[in-house]
Amino acid sequence: MTGFAYRVHERCPHTGARTGTFDTPHGPVATPAFMPVGTRGTVKGILPRDLREAGSSMILANTLHLHLRPGHEVVRDLGGLHRFMGWDGPILTDSGGYQVFSMADLASMDEDGVSFRSIVDGSKVRFTPERVMDIERDLGADVIMAFDHCPDDPTDRRKVQEATDRTHRWLDRCVARWRENGGLERGQALFGIVQGGVFEDIRRASVDAVVSHDLVGVAVGGVSVGEDREDIRRAFAMSVPHLPEDRPRYLMGIGTPTDFFDAVEQGADLFDCVTPTRHGRNHQVYTSLGRVNVRNEGWARETGPLDPACDCPACTQFPLGALRHYCKTNEMLGGALLSLHNVWFFHGLMQRIREAIASGTLPELRAEVLPRVEPRRAPEA
Repeated sequence: MTGFAYRVHERCPHTGARTGTFDTPHGPVATPAFMPVGTRGTVKGILPRDLREAGSSMILANTLHLHLRPGHEVVRDLGGLHRFMGWDGPILTDSGGYQVFSMADLASMDEDGVSFRSIVDGSKVRFTPERVMDIERDLGADVIMAFDHCPDDPTDRRKVQEATDRTHRWLDRCVARWRENGGLERGQALFGIVQGGVFEDIRRASVDAVVSHDLVGVAVGGVSVGEDREDIRRAFAMSVPHLPEDRPRYLMGIGTPTDFFDAVEQGADLFDCVTPTRHGRNHQVYTSLGRVNVRNEGWARETGPLDPACDCPACTQFPLGALRHYCKTNEMLGGALLSLHNVWFFHGLMQRIREAIASGTLPELRAEVLPRVEPRRAPEA
C-alpha cells in the first residue's frame, strides 16, 4: 500500500474503541479523528494555518461541487487540491453520492450512473463510477471515495437492497478505473462504502462485498439520512465491528459529541460533518459549560470568555459580549470566530477521547462530557 498504512495502538478494555495512526503521503492522522468539511475547497471562514493550529490533520472536499465550479480540470491545472486549498496535510474527497441523494428531485438514476441538473447553471451533468474516479484523480486528494447509491429511506427494505446491490456493482467499476488511473502508485487510496440501511443481514453482506476488494480503508454510509438516533447507532453497530482490524474505518456524516462516543465505542476511526462550521455561522457553539446561542441578549455585557477552558482565538482574545455584537450586526468575523471555536472544541474532544481510550477511562469521559452538551442558559437581560 504505497504511502498508506494503518496501525492500531491502544484498545479500550470496556468497549470496541481503539486508537491508531493512519499514515498517508501527506502525513499521519491520529485516530479517532474528526475531519472538517471544505465543500468547495475551503473550510468556510477558516484559514488553513488556523485549521492546523486547531488540531486538524485531515480535511474533506466535495467532488460534485468542485466539478461544477470551478471544474476539476481547473483544480488540476492549478496544482491539485493541496495547492488549491493551501493545505499540505491529507485530504479526502467524497464521491458525490450523498449529493445525488440530497438532490433527488433534480436527478435520474439508471444502472450506468446518474444524470442531474447543475445547481450552478442548470446544465445536464452525468456521473458514472468511471467519471467520478476520473474527476477524483484530477482533484488529487490522498483518499478518494467510491461512487455509491445512498437510499432515500433506510427503513424501506426493497429500496435499501436495490441501492446496496447497485453500490457493489458500482464499486467493482470504481476499483477497475481507479487501478487504470494508477491507483496507489499515484498516491491515492480508494475507500469503498458499506450500505444496508437499518437491516443487519444487508449490512453484513455489504461489508463482505466491500472488504473483498482489499482496499486501504472502508467507509460506512447510509447513516444520518433522516433516521432517529437509535437507528443510526444500530446501523453502524451492524457494520463497524465486522470491518477489518488493520484498516481505517470511516463513518460518514457524523458530527455531534453523542455520535462520536457512540461510534468510537463501536470501533470507528474517522468522522466528518459540517456541524462545527455550519453551527458557527448560525452563532451556535459548543463549550465546556454547554451549548451557547451567542445572539442571546443576556450575553450583551458578558466580559468573560465564550469558554474559559478553551485556548482558541475567539475565547482568548474577545469577551463574549463582543462576539455577540459581531453576530448581531452580521460582521463576518463573528461567524468565522465561532466556526473556528467549534473546530477547536471538536478536535479537543477527540484528543480527550484518544487519551481516555489509552488510559481505559472512556466510559468516565462520556459520563462527564455528554451532560455538558445541553444548551447553556444566558443571564437575564
